[in-house]
Parts: sequence; C-alpha cells; structure tokens
Amino acid sequence: MKKFKGSVIAAVACTVLFAASAPDALAQYKETEQENGVVLWEGSAEGEPAGSIVDVAIALNTEGTFAGQFDTLIAAVLAADPIVVNSLSGPGQFTVFAPTDAAFLELGLDENNVGTLGPSLLRQILFYHVVPGTWSSSVILGAVKIRTAYRGGILLQNGGVLTDNVGRNATIIATDVPADNGVIHGIDRVVLPFVP
Repeated sequence: MKKFKGSVIAAVACTVLFAASAPDALAQYKETEQENGVVLWEGSAEGEPAGSIVDVAIALNTEGTFAGQFDTLIAAVLAADPIVVNSLSGPGQFTVFAPTDAAFLELGLDENNVGTLGPSLLRQILFYHVVPGTWSSSVILGAVKIRTAYRGGILLQNGGVLTDNVGRNATIIATDVPADNGVIHGIDRVVLPFVP
C-alpha cells in the first residue's frame, strides 16, 4: 500500500509538471461541430505548437468538453513503464485512441487503482491504443485493419467502431485532436490485446 501511495504522489507530481509545461495547450483547439455524437476539433488558426500527446491529453482533461474525463488514462500513462510517457512525449509520430474514465471504470479501474496493474501490463495495454504514424479520422475510417504499437496487435475498424483482439468493440467518440507528435481520438471503451 505504501508503494502504491508513493506512485500516486509521483503521478500527481508528473501531471503538475506536464501541465505546467503546456498551460495554454487547450487554447489551441476549438470545437467545430458535432456529427452523430462524434466531437470534431480543428487545430489553432495561428499554427502554434500544440505540445506533445501527453501535454495535449492533460490540457483536454483540464477544461472544455472532455474536462475530467481522462484522469485514469493520464494516471495509467504515468504509472506504466517509462517508455510509454517517453514515447508519447518524444519526437516520433503517433495516433492515440484515448479511453475515457467511464471506459476504464467498466473494467473496475480508476485513477486511484489503475497503477496496481503494474508497469509492464500497463505498457502492453497502453501501446495497444497507440498506432505508429499520424492517422486522421478520414484515414481511420478508410481502414479495415489497424496495426498497433503493441507487438502483434491489430484493431479491426468498421464505421468508427474498433474491434480488439478479444472481440470487444469501442466506438470513436472524438476525433482529430492535434499534437506536435501525432493525433488523439477519444474512444468509449478500453481495447485489449488479450484478456488480462
């Protein structure tokens, strides 16, 4: 229990550090329209840097339409093997399918207990939500199979619904949130590469 409390304190400290590094990241996006329950965003007209995927996820969780809906995802990224946060903060290009807090809660997980899964398992699950390269919603909707950063991980796509390796479906509920190193799409369920 003491180790878990320490990891939560470290996660909060890292969150504050990342939030401080990109305090205006959310100001670079504006909600543009809502179609069929999917929220669409567009990038800043000024063309200012958005920050890394981690910066942008924290900013989206701070205020706006999805404020407070990615606490568990952020806690999971910070509790996972450091390669996850380093990759999503680094120079490569990635597409992230970001599950909401409600998606994690369906599995009995929240920001207070997601770290109990352990760094290695979190790394595997989180990398299953990451696709190398920048895939806009139009590219995703044109794909049938999407290969993830998790080794051997495939997501099937049909009409904005992703099907994971164990047959679970997740619907894309928000699209095209730009970051300097890729793009984020919100999903309503956690996708799994295997049954944990």
